[in-house]
Amino acid sequence: MRISHTRRAVAVATAATLALTALGGVAGNAADEPVSTPVPVVTPDGALFSYVVNTDRATARDTALAVKAITRADGVVVQTWPQIGVVVVHSANGSFREDVVAADRFGVVESVGVTRTVSPTEGTPGTDAPAGTQRGKAVVGQAKKDTVGGTVDGPSLSAAADDPGEVTQWDMQMIKADQAIDVNDGSSRVTVGVLDSGIEASHPDLAGQVDAKQSVNCTDGGRPDLSRTGWLPTTSDHGTHVAGTIAAARNGTGIVGVAPGVRLASVKVVNDDGFIYPEYAVCGFVWAGLRHMDVTNNSYYVDPFMYWCEDQPDQRAAKEAVRRAVEFSTRRGVVHAAAAGNAATDLANNTTDTSSPNDSTPIQRVINSGCEDIPAELDGVVTVSSLTQTTALSSFSNRGLDVIDVAAPGSSILSTELDGTWGLKSGTSMASPHVAGVLALLKSAHPRWSPARLEAAVRTQADDHECTTASGPACVGTPANNSYYGEGIADALEAVTP
Repeated sequence: MRISHTRRAVAVATAATLALTALGGVAGNAADEPVSTPVPVVTPDGALFSYVVNTDRATARDTALAVKAITRADGVVVQTWPQIGVVVVHSANGSFREDVVAADRFGVVESVGVTRTVSPTEGTPGTDAPAGTQRGKAVVGQAKKDTVGGTVDGPSLSAAADDPGEVTQWDMQMIKADQAIDVNDGSSRVTVGVLDSGIEASHPDLAGQVDAKQSVNCTDGGRPDLSRTGWLPTTSDHGTHVAGTIAAARNGTGIVGVAPGVRLASVKVVNDDGFIYPEYAVCGFVWAGLRHMDVTNNSYYVDPFMYWCEDQPDQRAAKEAVRRAVEFSTRRGVVHAAAAGNAATDLANNTTDTSSPNDSTPIQRVINSGCEDIPAELDGVVTVSSLTQTTALSSFSNRGLDVIDVAAPGSSILSTELDGTWGLKSGTSMASPHVAGVLALLKSAHPRWSPARLEAAVRTQADDHECTTASGPACVGTPANNSYYGEGIADALEAVTP
């Protein structure tokens, strides 16, 4: 999804130099479109950078041969994913990208790209962290996101009403989750992976809902950290809020989620500075597939580019790594929901980006149809726009004919927050978990359904909505499929109706 953040970009000693002069692009955009504005990342010798190396085939043999080439090119392997032919690498060799191709004696390397424009704050796993840092902790002077997912916070509450949350949760009424819960509140055999900033598992509304054995921290260079507390939240309550919308317990306190009977897994992909780099997302999606989760929620876009362009080699390689990870998890039975983004942009007709790269200094760049938000615009992902209590499109929500799949409530949503509290947040980040919950109900009712069938069902069961415009940009399309609502407002009751 394409989510708009305000960034505070601060130069750091190891930041890459961004050469903004013209460099030739490569094939990837339509012939009648402009080449996207190059953002080449210069990697000085001695400065540590993170890369993905994609092999031509997803086999153990090709991965092993790629690792040999990586070692010859002075790279340190952080994580191998032979299931998808992706290797995560750290290197301080300024010419690593060229050298690994030259060292590839068997022609197994398909693409290689740097994943961020600054040095990894977490250092290289298995080695000493950068001086003055703690692994996984924020670094003073490093650029930070103001919020995860571009959400807007409302007031926090020390206690919500005794599940009168159920009465006051207009969002659950809009998608008919308040009626669905009396038919089927979800199966404990169904697991929803929350790819986010971590979940506070001790929260009164989430206690007993989170499966610690399925949870993981992916922010240590993009390798799975299975430590007992690694997947807990540290600097953000975003993931906890999302988790409550999906599956907060019906326990007489606080609120009730869309599918309180299902299980949650905390898949931490947001580091303490608020960034979700490609290697983190790859780890999260592959982990969801390996653990045979049923649904994932993705209320973020992959940093540092809001749009990853096919005609830019670094961006293309990182995008391909994430695409492979999503495809792998889908093949393993996982269906994905993702937020459409908060830039009030028409995703079907967007030609500029002023927010990338967001981990250093953003520039104004031209983009084309080969430039996509990931994961929201990848195949196999249900993309969700945000609605207000009146069913109007939220003023911040992105839109787009044949881009938006369904719509769900996302303005002033009450859900769980840190320290056992509840609070209001707004954003497409809040809309997406409603749909993840509906997908979980569908899976509970139809355990043998494939991701493709679940994805099709959530669209066809959605309630059509008139394509009308009260204010702002015009809605385009028909009640059955339009730029605001996609195929309609998600319907939890329909998901559980025999």
